[in-house]
Amino acid sequence: MATSAADVDRSRPMTGEEKKVILASSLGTVFEWYDFYLYGSLAAIIGAQFFTAFPEATRNVFALLAFAAGFIVRPLGALVFGSLGDLVGRKYTFLMTILIMGISTFIVGLLPGYESWGVAAPIILIALRMLQGLALGGEYGGAATYVAEHAPAHRRGYYTSWIQTTATLGLLLSLVIILIVQSYVNGNYPTVPQFQNGEPLLGPDGAQVMLEPFRAWGWRIPFLVSVILLAVSLYIRLQMEESPAFKKMKEEGATSKAPLREAFGQWKNAKIALIALFGLTAGQAVVWYSGQFYALFFINNVVKVDSFTSNVLIAWALILGTAGFVFFGSLSDRIGRKPIILGGCLLAALTFFPVFHELTKTANPALANAQDNTTVVVTADPATCSFQFNPTGASKFTSSCDIAKALLAKSSVNYTTEKAPAGTVATVRVGEQTITAYEGTLTGDEAKAAKAAFETQVNDALKASGYPLVATENTTIAKASNFFDIFTAQKLKMVVLLTYLIILVTMVYGPMAAALVELFPTRIRYSGMSLPYHIGNGWFGGLLPATAFAISAQEGNIYAGLWYAVVIAAATVVIGLIFVPSDGHKRSLFADDPGHDLHKTGYGNAPASR
Repeated sequence: MATSAADVDRSRPMTGEEKKVILASSLGTVFEWYDFYLYGSLAAIIGAQFFTAFPEATRNVFALLAFAAGFIVRPLGALVFGSLGDLVGRKYTFLMTILIMGISTFIVGLLPGYESWGVAAPIILIALRMLQGLALGGEYGGAATYVAEHAPAHRRGYYTSWIQTTATLGLLLSLVIILIVQSYVNGNYPTVPQFQNGEPLLGPDGAQVMLEPFRAWGWRIPFLVSVILLAVSLYIRLQMEESPAFKKMKEEGATSKAPLREAFGQWKNAKIALIALFGLTAGQAVVWYSGQFYALFFINNVVKVDSFTSNVLIAWALILGTAGFVFFGSLSDRIGRKPIILGGCLLAALTFFPVFHELTKTANPALANAQDNTTVVVTADPATCSFQFNPTGASKFTSSCDIAKALLAKSSVNYTTEKAPAGTVATVRVGEQTITAYEGTLTGDEAKAAKAAFETQVNDALKASGYPLVATENTTIAKASNFFDIFTAQKLKMVVLLTYLIILVTMVYGPMAAALVELFPTRIRYSGMSLPYHIGNGWFGGLLPATAFAISAQEGNIYAGLWYAVVIAAATVVIGLIFVPSDGHKRSLFADDPGHDLHKTGYGNAPASR
């Protein structure tokens, strides 16, 4: 049986230059994701350092606003650096992005807190966070385009899949380094007295509040360590050449003079961006964020597994599942990007509900049992019940209905809602006991007393009905004592379930870079692919936790928020099946027309033309 040139091209080992291209792009992108997620993992601690002038609730709002700023500006970074990448080249543009990200992150580690610099400290922090978002907005498109334009035509999916591992590896690296530093610092250094406005901060008992060393100063170490990653990544990238596709286009004088206008101001190109957004990246984003971030949020905040155990379980799932990026990227070179990406979206839409149900039953059997056997009903005037969408924590919900629903959602209670006459104060019925809520418009001591009385009565009723509200009394919940403490039936099953979610992530994300670069012509490729990618992931994906929580609170079911991901993933399957071309893996990246079949051109190392 004859061996085709395509099979030979697929099976040959990477050249030294190709390995350097992948290493330079991937290592730098791991570093950028590490920096980006580091802030998210430490947001509460950072908020306590930079917003100490405000009460704890307000402090957390500002910390989350600073985190959200990075997501909001990502599409802007895609426009700015995408345009530069198409004007001056791929290599030098993502050298700029890595420098901006690295320097910003390092400065966060050095930046004095509110106690030292006052209001200037949080302002600088938010500005640095926005610079991180801008840099990340430009990094991904540059790295994906650079690797794809270096790759042999029949191995683009495989080569670019290494870029796709970087977001997960960056998240994993940030979790591991935080765990290591936290364990070492807290185990070897004394606690630190806390001050506020220059005065010792006293607790309810009148004693000075003492802070564990990691929360006081150790959190800065992971930020400072990033300078080592920056130096290594920068050194490697400086050794690289410009991509061959861009060099050829520049030699021919075919570069775009106005890439943004050409990419999004002309319908023939703008419609490609819309297809990329709704037929690929929107579904990919909700599957990606559900499988990694929402899964972590769900087992930690909803199922009530402690944060250390949650991080350990997710870290093991990431370790076991990450190879899927390369597997599915390579597979896409043979069968195409479309069936794998849309197949992952379809599987997610079909299995998210049973998998998350099983996570609850496995991780916290007492909670699952209480949900199944306890009837909880909120009776309220529908006009007073808000949709509690609160992505930054800045919104206030003060009606008795909102207060009741927020408390039940916080306690992971499944409940139903019944209508009451207009003006009725909401009530919560747990089994046979009914508790009347209060209006959040109360102020001062009256508000504190009403809040305390309502929460105590509801929590007592829930506890009596079997809800495990006190973690130390719940012997059924999963708990890991160290990173390798996963070898029990309960924890292993959780790792398997979480690894399945990671595999879905690798299906939708592994071939994505190749799929996007193949949609756009060379002259606007960097700009064209970056914007739909970052709108999909920064907005559709980044808003997923807040949206899912709001839906769950509205519907009175901890799983209802999954509908957000399920509906978008299913819509992407339908749109993608209709509009996304199936032959992208057969296209040349050198031809200015993305519809050029690489087998009909002499470009892109197309084996058929040799």
